[in-house]
Amino acid sequence: LQKLIHLLQATDDPLIQEQALITLSNSAAFSVNQDIIRNLDGLSVIGGMLSDCVPKVKEKALNALNNLSMNIKNQEEIQVYIPQVCRNVESAPLNSDLQLAGLRLLTNMSVTSDYHHKMINAIPCFLHLLSEGTERTQIQVLKVLVNLSANPAMTRHLLSAQV
Repeated sequence: LQKLIHLLQATDDPLIQEQALITLSNSAAFSVNQDIIRNLDGLSVIGGMLSDCVPKVKEKALNALNNLSMNIKNQEEIQVYIPQVCRNVESAPLNSDLQLAGLRLLTNMSVTSDYHHKMINAIPCFLHLLSEGTERTQIQVLKVLVNLSANPAMTRHLLSAQV
């Protein structure tokens, strides 16, 4: 895991980055590896890949963070990327794998109300995707919206959003 994280930091080759991120994502399916990746500063390295200009690299980074977000301590670190993830969802091509990867991560990050306030500005985008997206996109957006709607503090933001 440490070598994969170092490899991500050392290379600019998108194909190598993608493969390393896929491997880290698969490794994160095991809870013991989630802690190891966090302790190796892997979350910030993977999070740094969200600003990459190659869509496939961003998508793989989102998938890795999604798997890593099953851990409360990891969520505490991943939450700093929520605004950037929302921007990626908004700017990604409609119904793209990149957009869906971002929505899946936001679904996990919105299971508790701890980080809902970081998604307020994306509510109009979510509602737009709900009306314009394919069924896969709509289902993923609904998961985020259901999580947000469980928080009474979000009611005003959800009901007053301009679409």
